[in-house]
Amino acid sequence: MELVRNQSKIEEMKRRASALVAEMTLEEKVFQMVHEAPAIKRLNIKAYNWWNEGLHGVARAGVATVFPQAISMAAAFHEDRMEEVGDAIATEARGKFNVQQEFGDTGIYKGLTFWAPNINIFRDPRWGRGHETYGEDPYLTGRLAVRFIEGLQGHDENYMKVAACAKHLAVHSGPEHIRHEFNAEVSLQDLYETYLPAFEMCVKEAKVEAVMGAYNRLNGEPCCGSKTLLQDILRGEWEFDGHVTSDCFAVRDFYQKHHVTDTPEESAALAVRNGCDLNCGRIFTSLLKAAEEGLITEEEIDRAVIRLFTTRIKLGLFDDNKKVPYSQISYRDVDSKEMRELNLETARECLVLLKNEDHLLPLDKSKIGTIGIIGPNADNRHALVGNYEGTASRYITILEGFEDYLKDDVRIFYSEGCHLYQEKMGMGEKNNRISEVQAVCKESDVIIACMGLDPGLEGEAGDKGNHFASGDKPDLLLPGIQEEVLKVIVKSGKPVVLLLHSGSALAIDWAQEHIPAIMQCWYPGAQGGRAIAEAVFGEYSPSGKLPVTFYKRTQELPEFTDYSMKGRTYRYLETEPLYPFGYGLTYTEFSFSDIKFSGDPTDGLTVSAVVKNTGSMAAWEVIQIYVKREAKDTPNPQLKGFSKVFFEQGEEKEIKIILKPDAFALCNEEGQKEILPGRYSVYVGDMQPDSRSEQLTGKKVWRQEIEIV
Repeated sequence: MELVRNQSKIEEMKRRASALVAEMTLEEKVFQMVHEAPAIKRLNIKAYNWWNEGLHGVARAGVATVFPQAISMAAAFHEDRMEEVGDAIATEARGKFNVQQEFGDTGIYKGLTFWAPNINIFRDPRWGRGHETYGEDPYLTGRLAVRFIEGLQGHDENYMKVAACAKHLAVHSGPEHIRHEFNAEVSLQDLYETYLPAFEMCVKEAKVEAVMGAYNRLNGEPCCGSKTLLQDILRGEWEFDGHVTSDCFAVRDFYQKHHVTDTPEESAALAVRNGCDLNCGRIFTSLLKAAEEGLITEEEIDRAVIRLFTTRIKLGLFDDNKKVPYSQISYRDVDSKEMRELNLETARECLVLLKNEDHLLPLDKSKIGTIGIIGPNADNRHALVGNYEGTASRYITILEGFEDYLKDDVRIFYSEGCHLYQEKMGMGEKNNRISEVQAVCKESDVIIACMGLDPGLEGEAGDKGNHFASGDKPDLLLPGIQEEVLKVIVKSGKPVVLLLHSGSALAIDWAQEHIPAIMQCWYPGAQGGRAIAEAVFGEYSPSGKLPVTFYKRTQELPEFTDYSMKGRTYRYLETEPLYPFGYGLTYTEFSFSDIKFSGDPTDGLTVSAVVKNTGSMAAWEVIQIYVKREAKDTPNPQLKGFSKVFFEQGEEKEIKIILKPDAFALCNEEGQKEILPGRYSVYVGDMQPDSRSEQLTGKKVWRQEIEIV
């Protein structure tokens, strides 16, 4: 749904903001530029805290629906679902905000400005914060982010439901432990072809209200004070009309870590002068002294404060509640039955079936007397939620999901199996649960192994309880002795289903070779265990696709600090992956036929295909279109169109996807988009057109060559 705002209303709001700011003293203005903005009673301005989080649900402010983590929702490849989730989060945000205002609570995480989504490119699977993103592809990231933002901000022509924030501009994806002093060096070609497209889509299409800068420098400039990023590109090339916020305490890094300035005053002035309007932190209070020293003008401060108050006015915070439709949302809408149902449906679409040898899945519970559930993630609530999460009223782990589903029909034997990353449990010797594992295997007809990671092993630097302090993973292996336990399970001779919780790619070569069924479950949200149990027993078919490449080994990766895209992600990969981007199996089969083109690539090419569910059950399928320019030194086939469609058993539908001219454009060394004459291949199917996908699925993707003159 295209977002249409009342432009005259927006201009009126800007005038109102200007008039309000004109009534303030310089000191009052400056203190409105920090995230914890105080009240100005004489102007009837309430205190407002700008810092709120809504990555996959209203976070850190009590009970709210905990949807699957961002990377999980990316695996669904479902634009409509992203908007539904964004709208649901905004509904709960308003329901909570309205009652918080009623009781005078204006503290942190209580505002309507949400610092989400995170649209950085997940270029390296070791990056701890990668599970906050929508994966490694700029097109997929942009499309999902646009719809999520539209869901958050709403479609009222006069008011925003909540204000979204695209972060972190730009070129930010680890390493975490040096993010405060790191300088990411990037070519203009990689900058414009990989790192910026999703941000541009969020600004131009979704009209995102806010953009957050990154901690690091980009080619020497600190991102939160970068003239190149904030002036030349964001407000210049893209004509961004919202406000910019710093990442938390990032402006302090200008003089303490990056050493591009010498004082807090110089740092604050540099940030504001180049277009950063809001400081998460307190450094902007130094603007008073900076103004005295002539480092910044009051007019430059006014510009920033007017932008901030325009956002608050757009949210209806200075209007009578009766005029603002979202002010009528009730606390009863938080954690409702409808929210739980949407959460469950979303979790179902996120699961990616990686292997299903001899159709082991789905299991038939009528043919099973006992089932063994083994592993450190079987009953791990932390592995459901990811980070930047809220508090669910109920969490359903894998073990609980199986217990709820099977009830007393099938006997369940459970063992934690091993610690998530240590070699022993408690004070025992190494692998001191192995006899219990063997006992469970002996008694069970089939084994469900629940392995992988949780957010204690991958996350943001400084996250409490993060085992790898910096937040990044040291490698792509299953941690601790998980693989040893897996080998004992497989040795039992029982059928094994491996369920993986993680927010990133794992190198599970041994498992791929020896375990018949593998499902990537990500961090699937509070309803995750229920969705997983239902999938294992065939209540529905998994339909997720990988939004990241799963590599075979850590050694294949370039240096973590190398921001060149050469050798990274499916678009530039030179080796064979374990599981490719865009890959994911279902319990049914689909055929593609009668594929046709109409239109012209330089004006918009419509691709139509007849897709039929030829298998034995209803299922969602992701139709994917990839484009490659057939010339030397060009990227591999790139995702340029996709659509998620539901098919009943035997159902046939004609699917149409429009490839805009950008689908055929590449960036030159100056970062300029070009559609060059020559041969292009267009691929249509349900996976990317690489040899590994063909090897794993036993089928090929349809290809048509076209000529652009």
